[in-house]
Amino acid sequence: MSAQSGPVSEPTPLQLICAALLAAGRPLRLGELAGLTGLSEDATLRMVQELQGRLPELGLAAELVAGGWRLYVPPELGPRLAPVLAPPALPPLSQAALEVLAVIAYRQPVTRAEIEAMRGGSASPLVTLQERELVKAVGRSDAVGQPILYGTTQKFLVEFGLAALEELPPLEGNDFSELLRG
Repeated sequence: MSAQSGPVSEPTPLQLICAALLAAGRPLRLGELAGLTGLSEDATLRMVQELQGRLPELGLAAELVAGGWRLYVPPELGPRLAPVLAPPALPPLSQAALEVLAVIAYRQPVTRAEIEAMRGGSASPLVTLQERELVKAVGRSDAVGQPILYGTTQKFLVEFGLAALEELPPLEGNDFSELLRG
């Protein structure tokens, strides 16, 4: 698809109504729609009714709810849309997963054995953290057996609202006990 060059044509009232209903995210009163189109409420209602007749071919519908009009996806299309709909929210990370994540964030790149030594417990939450794309394998250590090194991902920064790892709060003398137990 290429960018359109030259002057943009003036949208039709029908285009304005459709775009407003899609963009608003809430029902729009007939008066609001009339204000956008510059038409009377009667003429705007006729436009909405015309739109209602044309929307099914696009897989949409319009309805009057809560004193206003809104667009919606007809329920019969729901099962077909399931693959592209947002997945359900994931449960919060366990305390153990947060501890492993903290060790990785502050000490990366780090091996599973190093994580377990710093935590004083299993690094099994690594699987969960990898599934959630918060940590990833970033290489291999030169140590015997060349264990996998782990580090955080871009998604980790996004999920924790950090621009960079340097924004992590400082640790007092590399003491993880305060971070992990507090």
